[in-house]
Amino acid sequence: MEHNDLLNYSGALLIRDVLVNGEKGDIFIDETGTIAGCGEGIAGIHRGEAEVSINGKGSIAMPGLVNTHTHAAMTLLRGYADDMVLQDWLTQKIWPLEAHLRGGDVYWGTKLACLEMIKSGTTTFNDMYFFMEDAARAVDEAGIRAVLSHGFIDLNLPEKRETECRATEKLVKTIKSMGNRRIRAAVGPHAIYTVSPEGLKWCAEYAASENIGIHIHLSETEKEVQDCISQYGKRPSYHLDECGILTPSTVAAHCCWLDEDECALMGKRNVNISHNPSSNMKLATHRAMPYHWLKSAGANVCLGTDGCASNNSLDMLEEVKTAALLQKFFWNDPTVLPAPEALAMAGTNGAQALMTGAGTLTVGAPADIILISTQTACNTPLHNQTSNLVYACCGASVNTTICNGHVLMHERHVLNEEDILRSSAEAAIQLVRRSQS
Repeated sequence: MEHNDLLNYSGALLIRDVLVNGEKGDIFIDETGTIAGCGEGIAGIHRGEAEVSINGKGSIAMPGLVNTHTHAAMTLLRGYADDMVLQDWLTQKIWPLEAHLRGGDVYWGTKLACLEMIKSGTTTFNDMYFFMEDAARAVDEAGIRAVLSHGFIDLNLPEKRETECRATEKLVKTIKSMGNRRIRAAVGPHAIYTVSPEGLKWCAEYAASENIGIHIHLSETEKEVQDCISQYGKRPSYHLDECGILTPSTVAAHCCWLDEDECALMGKRNVNISHNPSSNMKLATHRAMPYHWLKSAGANVCLGTDGCASNNSLDMLEEVKTAALLQKFFWNDPTVLPAPEALAMAGTNGAQALMTGAGTLTVGAPADIILISTQTACNTPLHNQTSNLVYACCGASVNTTICNGHVLMHERHVLNEEDILRSSAEAAIQLVRRSQS
């Protein structure tokens, strides 16, 4: 079968002779996009049930990666502003450019982000940005999963708060009307320094009423913590807790400056923590997220890249390695965040945070699967599969990406890749021109 035929195929699928959990086996995916069989002898059991099969010989099968914090359309800003102090970076470069954003920019920026994620093995992402109806359209076409939230920023202004409430409600209604089970909405209060207590409380109440998640930045910088103590007399986590934001459906990004008591609170509230090591290192937030305290507290710690303006990549395998190394280096302990836990952060833990399934290759789980070649330098020799995946491989090692049972990339081929690259590059050029006119 030609690449384009496979990428357009919809139906039962069999992956043969692939390494599954370190053992040679097969994976059978039924017409609903669910794993219906996994392990040795599955090809024989389901013989004739799948019209199409993929030869997995020489490949490792693993669950699709889950990026729990990004701003996808910021792919258009990749390389636009680097090597700057965070506040200058935001106020002098990023926010002025974003003031000229249009829906079409977000559409093409998100298309480009989806392409990059598919090519590096990510099948689900958690996104907060603007013009999110256009982002939803891009995700729908790309074929991967996403949880989308409008970046709610009210700046303590009642009129702006009302506008942000209506924008959030509109996005939730739009996504529900799409009827696409791959795409879900969340509420996206940006941060404590951009959203009033009234806005935070509205977000918490609305998320509960709609049974959707919450996506927020938390304690990214020391200044954020100090300002919160000065303004509210408490650290950021306690302020958010009083506003009802800390829930089992909440993803809190960064969390670099949590103290040990705040980590205990995160565990008590079952909050999901998204570690963003590359972005935090590049913008010099001066402290690594305290993984060991969060783990001890029982919080679910997952992984995110942040946006391409600050990372500048969406490669989650690259992010896994960075996370493991940063934790060891900053906390001066080589045993912190070992390879199996780092890999779980990028997969199983992320799936738990976004409630998108088990994040495992087990019967009944959504068929979000990637195949990684063993016939590469990074996987030779294969003394320890997990160690290689964390410390040696990168997104370019992924040769096949499957989401919800649909093949989105095979042997590095993705539909319409050239068109997406051309159109997104042009959108970025036009955005910069508008900002300078």
